[in-house]
Amino acid sequence: MKLLVVGASYRTAPVATLEQLAVPPADLTRTLDRLVAQPYVAEAVLVSTCNRVEVYAAVTGFHGGLGDICAVLAEQAGAPPAALAAHLYVHYDAAAVDHVFRVASGLDSMVVGEAQILGQLRDAYHSATGADSAGRLLHELMQQALRVGKRAHAETNIDRAGQSVVTAALDLAAGLLDGDLTGRPAMVVGAGAMGSLSVATLSRLGAGPLTVTNRGAARAVRLAESYGATAVPMAELVDALTTVDIVVAATAATEPVLTRDVVTRALARRDAARGPLVLLDLAVPRDVEEGVAALPGVEVIDIDRMAGILADGPAAADAAEVARIVAGEVEGFLSWLRGADVAPTVAALRGRADDVVTAELRRLAQRRPDLTDDQRAEVARTVHRVVQRLLHQPTVRVRQLAAEPGGDQYAALLRELFDLQVPQTSPVDTVPDVVEAEIVMPADTTPPTGGAR
Repeated sequence: MKLLVVGASYRTAPVATLEQLAVPPADLTRTLDRLVAQPYVAEAVLVSTCNRVEVYAAVTGFHGGLGDICAVLAEQAGAPPAALAAHLYVHYDAAAVDHVFRVASGLDSMVVGEAQILGQLRDAYHSATGADSAGRLLHELMQQALRVGKRAHAETNIDRAGQSVVTAALDLAAGLLDGDLTGRPAMVVGAGAMGSLSVATLSRLGAGPLTVTNRGAARAVRLAESYGATAVPMAELVDALTTVDIVVAATAATEPVLTRDVVTRALARRDAARGPLVLLDLAVPRDVEEGVAALPGVEVIDIDRMAGILADGPAAADAAEVARIVAGEVEGFLSWLRGADVAPTVAALRGRADDVVTAELRRLAQRRPDLTDDQRAEVARTVHRVVQRLLHQPTVRVRQLAAEPGGDQYAALLRELFDLQVPQTSPVDTVPDVVEAEIVMPADTTPPTGGAR
């Protein structure tokens, strides 16, 4: 199997494209089933957040796997694959591991160092586990990625700058409201993970009174009660908008919730002296209809706007230290892959030795029928012991050598020397040292080459 990552993020695609690619929670299992039903895709994990849509896959071939994944993403987006090509990226084998670990540690986030991505990766992994689309390779990859992310936050100070996207967006909002959110009435639309984080952050920053609305009223009530906020029905959205200065929209709706009509009616009844109505759209697909930003008295902060403003990352030393941790963990994971690759070969070698011993013992029994059962048992134990001692040091050593860079050659050499037939069940085939490439559609694709970054 080969590791392949295909995706789009805020770095490569506008919000409109991410909206097309986004997979709603209700469609996640179906999409995972569609992925693993493809001829070249054996395992799949799908990450779909406001900033990225990525497929982590174990594939049986680079070209076929790339084509299969692109086909599913194109189907999800309702667009021809060629239309997505400019926005998609590919990471392969070593670079795929590097990318996943960088994502988990927050190095690839819009706000570098933010920890929310860890929860999103965990959710994606749990969804894949529930859909039975993650096998041995992706189970190991995801478990190690989550551990690497936790280690990065525990051993460095990247959290100092690693504020969540919510905190970063509210910092931008504060700049539009005299620099302070204290005492500013605010509303959160949506009571999921992002909505809960938004309510908690607004409460911590001193904004208030706080209002929560959600299509599922019971969930809004529970969230509001946790922070001393007020829950209002979605049907009263226009009324609620007239009394607040900040709105954080973070639903999983497939259509805009804050439409031009809704916001226009609210503005008509809102006191203009309050200043601008600041709408923070943290959802993908967007919760704020595109035309709302053009309305007078409204400021819209969405993912596109944040990507253009949030250019400053954490202190260079913190980012460099996390990058060092990631580099070491990537090499450790690759060593595991190389060691796992030789394991079936070692098992086949021991199996061959057992077959030879069994055949010789059977021949001995035919030639020496006079031997007692005890004598035959003693001979069998002796021969097995000799074979095991002969194989012990070579098999231990080959496992050690296989864990080193270039170690895949030792498994291949053993198979050649002993003419071993090893089923292709190992996690990683022998492949070039490939890193990454911008996507080229399957008809013209060649495996990317290069050195590790």
